[in-house]
Amino acid sequence: MGKTKRLVALDVLRGFTVALMITVNNPGSWSHIYAPLEHSKWNGCTPTDLVFPFFLFAVGTAMWFAFKKFNHNLSGDATKKVLKRTVLIFLIGLGLNAFPIFGIDYSHLRIMGVLQRIALAYGIASFIALAGKRTGVWIALPILLLGYWGLLMLGGEGALSLQGNIVRTVDLAIFGVNHIYHGYGIPFDPEGLLSTIPAIGTVLIGYLVGRQVDVRADKSRAVKDLILVGAAMTLAGVSWSFVFPLNKPIWSSSYVLYTAGLATILLAFFIWIIDIRGYKKWSKPALVFGMNPLFIFVLSGIVGRLLFMIKFSARGETVTLKGWIYEHLFASWAGNLNGSLLFALTLIFLYWILADVLYRKKIFIKI
Repeated sequence: MGKTKRLVALDVLRGFTVALMITVNNPGSWSHIYAPLEHSKWNGCTPTDLVFPFFLFAVGTAMWFAFKKFNHNLSGDATKKVLKRTVLIFLIGLGLNAFPIFGIDYSHLRIMGVLQRIALAYGIASFIALAGKRTGVWIALPILLLGYWGLLMLGGEGALSLQGNIVRTVDLAIFGVNHIYHGYGIPFDPEGLLSTIPAIGTVLIGYLVGRQVDVRADKSRAVKDLILVGAAMTLAGVSWSFVFPLNKPIWSSSYVLYTAGLATILLAFFIWIIDIRGYKKWSKPALVFGMNPLFIFVLSGIVGRLLFMIKFSARGETVTLKGWIYEHLFASWAGNLNGSLLFALTLIFLYWILADVLYRKKIFIKI
């Protein structure tokens, strides 16, 4: 890998996860989705449940390399950068929830969301890493994961259920019933405020992995060690899940270890193939997404809402633009399931064309 300035494998991992995030968020029809592309209803972990933690893990890994210019110290410049990026990402996420801004009922505006979780997890993890150094991170991790487990257990019977978990209780108390997600049939936010605590742990694990990759002179040995560490975390997550189930909606601590372990193994594989062996051409599609990940993600959110908001009359019925495109351009010949998937893949292809143009022109929109 030599003295390469960028860890290309990290950009590929980030682009790969963003592409999957957009794919699973944009089926042609939510009623017709292949099982692996659906989230677990509650406990469990499907391939789709790996995507968001993989991205947060990549955020943490990138932090290590980004903070090198501050010598990993909590300087004034580092503080300003972290605060600015945290606030910006959070506000963009809030704006996406409020889109199209005008004419929306703000009395029912959802406060939290994917970008808001990224912002808070990044911001808090950054201050832990910069202020506490490596030792502080190692101390913070068990406190966050074990402490979160303890907090949830305070709920007593039903503490890990949809109705009885303390994550829901805290969000209801802070935001109110009208400002949290209702997609589970009752008010409950899968990107809740309290459940951001273990998500910070996901970012910190990524940070430690980034350090391991960077400081080890023997990169091949570092990769082998990462695979062992990843396997150990995955096994620890599975073992813990017998008492604290794998659960994305509440971001259980076992889920943190399990997903971070798998992300570590995948990153190690990418480093070996791309940065050490030099096989890069196959990774180009993911790489171009990875250079402008949050911009493409935000754009996909805006386009997705526009496709649903634009309505017109067809054969005496009011239909959305998304529904019309899905029915007439995909489902009509590919069937419901395949049509729904092809709709999502077509959007991904269109976003990739834009991302590729930006990549070729060396336009990198930092959020």
